[in-house]
Amino acid sequence: CAYLEKEGFRVTYLPVDGTGRVDPDDVRKAITDHTILITIMHANNEVGTIQPIPEIGRIAREHGVLFHTDAVQTAGKLPVDVDALNVDLLSLSGHKIYAPKGVGALYIRKGTKITPLIHGGHHEHGRRAGTENLASLVGFGKAAEIAGAERAEEYKRLTKLRDALHKKITDRIERVFLNGHPTQRIANTLNLSFAAVEGESIILSLDMEGIAVASGSACTSGSLESSHVLNAMGIIPELTQSSVRFSLGRTNTPEDMETVAEALPPIIERLRAMSPLT
Repeated sequence: CAYLEKEGFRVTYLPVDGTGRVDPDDVRKAITDHTILITIMHANNEVGTIQPIPEIGRIAREHGVLFHTDAVQTAGKLPVDVDALNVDLLSLSGHKIYAPKGVGALYIRKGTKITPLIHGGHHEHGRRAGTENLASLVGFGKAAEIAGAERAEEYKRLTKLRDALHKKITDRIERVFLNGHPTQRIANTLNLSFAAVEGESIILSLDMEGIAVASGSACTSGSLESSHVLNAMGIIPELTQSSVRFSLGRTNTPEDMETVAEALPPIIERLRAMSPLT
């Protein structure tokens, strides 16, 4: 969107509520006679909140506006049916379903015209010049096949692990706050704020215990600024700076959840003892 603004396009940014969800009515109100594209991610990559994509897609169709969703976070977790979602364009990334890194896909509904990002050759029906990375594409296809076959059971398993981790942490540590929607949230993401503690200090302390977590998204891991996602949700600065994102995957086990839950309380206690915010 920032790039399009530099190219002279007018971009409208919609607000989200305290759980990170976009209100479809806000989408409807923002559409003008000049609107050509609506783009909203299927689920947020920091807090996991799932957006009401089918409803927004119906609104886009009513107004004859193209609708794109970023389904990178949801592929392999939620059903991704372009017709049910009412989308014209849908983005996917291979590494999120354990395919090789650096490979992805863009679904384009028949009849949707786009300008190539890379020019020069006639590859991919003239939409993207350059020799295809065949090995990665085959890997992506196989990973998608496996993800589709295992999706439902794996989602149940991850939901159980995520909820168990959340309960273990909140049972043992006070003043812990969930960021994101309490129910409309993808199973692999748990974003928590620990009052009176810097998130970065928690991350470093857990890393020394062999536990990898994150603050914000992987795309902004080099930034020291507080999460723009949590800021947009109206989370107070003290809690945006204390947020930690726990991401779960197919190799995680119930034992891993207990390991985190055992390691975290003494870390929080130590950091709060040193904190001027306690």
